[in-house]
Amino acid sequence: MKVARRIENLPPYLFVEITKKIAAKRAKGEEVISFAIGDPDIPTPAHIIDRLVQAARDPVNHRYPESEGLPELHKAIAEWYQKRFGVTLDPDKEVLPLLGAKEGIAHIALCFIDPGDVALVPDPAYPVYAIGTLLAGGESYYLPLTEKNNFLPDYASIPADILKKAKLLWINYPNNPTGAIADLDFFKRTVEFAKQHNIGVCHDAPYTEVAFDGYKPVSFLQADGANEVGVEFHSLSKSYNMTGWRIGMVVGNAEMVNALKTVKSNVDSGIPQAIQLAAIEALRGPQNCIPEHNALYQRRRDLVVDMLNSLGLEAKSPKASLYVWVKVPPGYNSADFATDLLEQVGVVVTPGLGYGKSGEGYVRLSLTISDAGLVKGLSKLAGWRDSKNQFRRK
Repeated sequence: MKVARRIENLPPYLFVEITKKIAAKRAKGEEVISFAIGDPDIPTPAHIIDRLVQAARDPVNHRYPESEGLPELHKAIAEWYQKRFGVTLDPDKEVLPLLGAKEGIAHIALCFIDPGDVALVPDPAYPVYAIGTLLAGGESYYLPLTEKNNFLPDYASIPADILKKAKLLWINYPNNPTGAIADLDFFKRTVEFAKQHNIGVCHDAPYTEVAFDGYKPVSFLQADGANEVGVEFHSLSKSYNMTGWRIGMVVGNAEMVNALKTVKSNVDSGIPQAIQLAAIEALRGPQNCIPEHNALYQRRRDLVVDMLNSLGLEAKSPKASLYVWVKVPPGYNSADFATDLLEQVGVVVTPGLGYGKSGEGYVRLSLTISDAGLVKGLSKLAGWRDSKNQFRRK
């Protein structure tokens, strides 16, 4: 049986391949320290778990949920956006819970991309922006994010013929994988650009609550007119350590939200109701867990950055996100460097090329690793450096 061309054209998903390599090493009895995947090691706060247990015992929550989510969850999301960002949302028309933000990110291209249409995709970036475009039959035009431009896209560089075909623009701040941030002025310029070219904006914002040194990331929807041109994807995964619960949301432009709601109603049966009730508790309950978690991540960030720089690698301290974006040493590309670390000392980092061509020359390290694992991993890196004569290949 021959699979569809869209499947043949799909690249192997980056993190699946990394997980396979880790499993293969561990199957041989080898110790592996992974800095690869941004999956928080800190438990979900107890009050959220307690609400889940309570809700799971109620038989009413054992039945099919509505695909668009509980009205009370819509309200809780809108309340959270108002409290956190000062953004007013209509809970009925401008809010949609998702089976994790990834689900909505992958599906929204089906709403706005036809064959021959273009999505403007940052490079490097979370791979699903381009994969969703591919599955919808569209093409991705990549916007290089470079250190010279503070890892922000240069809209002026996009050719006129591309702009005529562009239907969606993807942005993501605080950024994965670079850790870069964007201010409100950038979002205002993005709104102006989108209005000028009739392009829908999709802002992926799961890291707004993971920030350091007193920095408070802003929402795209805080920019004047943003609601007229775009939506913002958010998630409880990183804010409340709920990656395995699979719950997120999309908010903003009512037309775009409704289009995604239409797709969801036809392809999934909604989020388990007990998880929705736990999400309401997360959004409305005590928020002290967020600064507590950030203090831990900030300490880890400082340890990682200080150690990497002491080893002769170039690493800057991100103001937000769960990642440190590190230049590879001379004589390596990102894949070779990542492979060498895994094979020689059992340390896993993510090669920058996995996020796009402009990610070449970097690797990403995640801060979602236990303190004991962090210390051991950094010690292994130091040993690898010493064996390689100051990061130069023999």
